[in-house]
Amino acid sequence: MCCASRERSVVVYDGAVAPADLDVWESELASVLERMGPLFYRTESRRHAEQYLRGLLSPLARKNGWTIAEHVGEREPKALQRLLNLSPWDADALLDLNREYVMEQLADAGAVLVADPTGFPKKGTKSVGVQRQYSGTMGRIDNCQIATFLSYVTPGRDRVLIDRRLYMPQESWMADPERCTAAGVPPDLGFVTRPAQVIEMIRAARAAGVPFAWFTADEEFGQNPGLCDYLETNRIPYVLAVPKNTRFTDTTGNSVQVDELAKRLRPTAWQRRACGIGSKGFRVYDWALLDSAEIDHQYLIRRSIHHGELAYYHCYNPHHQGFGELVTVAGARWPIEECFGSAKNEVGLDNYQVRTWDAWHRHITLAMLAHTFLAITAHKAKKRGANKPGHCTSTTIHPTNRDLHPSSTGNLSLSPSPKSAGSCTSPTTTNTP
Repeated sequence: MCCASRERSVVVYDGAVAPADLDVWESELASVLERMGPLFYRTESRRHAEQYLRGLLSPLARKNGWTIAEHVGEREPKALQRLLNLSPWDADALLDLNREYVMEQLADAGAVLVADPTGFPKKGTKSVGVQRQYSGTMGRIDNCQIATFLSYVTPGRDRVLIDRRLYMPQESWMADPERCTAAGVPPDLGFVTRPAQVIEMIRAARAAGVPFAWFTADEEFGQNPGLCDYLETNRIPYVLAVPKNTRFTDTTGNSVQVDELAKRLRPTAWQRRACGIGSKGFRVYDWALLDSAEIDHQYLIRRSIHHGELAYYHCYNPHHQGFGELVTVAGARWPIEECFGSAKNEVGLDNYQVRTWDAWHRHITLAMLAHTFLAITAHKAKKRGANKPGHCTSTTIHPTNRDLHPSSTGNLSLSPSPKSAGSCTSPTTTNTP
């Protein structure tokens, strides 16, 4: 059954979702909004925050103050812009709420913390932290902001973003107090490298009692001595990507370069294993594990089965977990990229039109909460449908706003998603006419 109007999103039922499910999703969203309410001192700020979160969950193609205001029935975006720029509320308190929400639903002692930066392309020079810098997201040097995120990946591959830090360049920003003041940067903020930001986020996660078993990240972090020292001092196991010229002492006491040693490995040293599943199926590679003179340290080599390209990992393995576990942790890096993709495509993580420090953190944290809501909704729906025959269909779960005029209850609707055909594990946005 399909019904549509100019005021409403398309609602599709294909047997995978019953009307009762929509009531459950709306009830869960109402619960999230109720938890969020006490963060706002003013009634109108609370209402505008609810509107903004529902707008981020809507099927709008672009999600910023203007489009969300129109979607929720406001004549102009001033109220929503005031929510981000001027209203008195604490984005870090909302960040804590998001993490608590994640822990209530997804906490797992076997989870992996994953850190990665992502870029936000910008025009001009006024946006806080912007400069011409390399962004792996864009694959080039461009005018952009860079933020470092921490994600939480469970053994069941549920994945959410639980922390964020905006990178503030030293010379172009932190050495220019007037520029920082104009952008609302806290006066006591000092320059912090991205690896140091990751340490801050891991410390915050541990202080909040977040359970996890491993940490993983890319080469930028894998070759940083300060981060590695912090992890080892606190006996936090890790699998970190490292450059091919990384040297270590092998079991015979010789100093070797990891890529040179890889060339001398016998064919029997390699094992073909899957390290996760992606949009095209299982990610299968050949893997080899090298011991070192330090009993808790090993080096993992990944080889493409298609073109032979190699990647290298330094493993701090104090509990002496097996080969398969190390491969699984190495593969846990991909889910944070999936978090970035879904958060940008589905809840407008990168759609903001704000320039100041507070406004950036407020939009990003609201988008993180919206993304968490979708991930937890999908997780619960997967659990509820696990025993239903044929529960996985081409329609994916996407809680959105059926009707968001000021008097609306904001019921949830279901949108089909061609790009996620066959998936029943992640919510997906589809725009409707």
